[in-house]
Amino acid sequence: MELYLSKAAGNFLVPADQQSAEAITKLKLGQGVKVVITRARNLKFHKKFMALMNYAFDIWEPAEREYKGEKVLKNFDTFRHHVCVLAGYGEASYDLNGNVKVRAKSISFANMSQEEFESLYQSCVQVVLSKILTNYTKDDLDEVIERVLNF
Repeated sequence: MELYLSKAAGNFLVPADQQSAEAITKLKLGQGVKVVITRARNLKFHKKFMALMNYAFDIWEPAEREYKGEKVLKNFDTFRHHVCVLAGYGEASYDLNGNVKVRAKSISFANMSQEEFESLYQSCVQVVLSKILTNYTKDDLDEVIERVLNF
């Protein structure tokens, strides 16, 4: 589990995004956890990236499908990974059947510089505009993301 936290008044660490907040609520009261602290590359820009992904995910309406008799549900992590792959940030490998599979590159601070992360963001914007928000301009999307961040 990877969480993003920020320091609040009184020397407290608080969730920096919705996914981190949800992960913390799943912990049992009094449950101990081990924390390894690394500085996030640019927390405000990371929040902007996650706001983009969350907004696009909420708008995205995939066709209803079933797999082995069960309804297939939307999954945010899978969505985010697919957008990153479509944006050109994927790594190809083989599965056990010899099929090529492409997985999103890690966006962790240790694996991606701020410059590469900003390039990823811009590429993801293009994917979102071409696949999901087809009636938006880049300016429209930028305005929505700024409103979400300032909410």
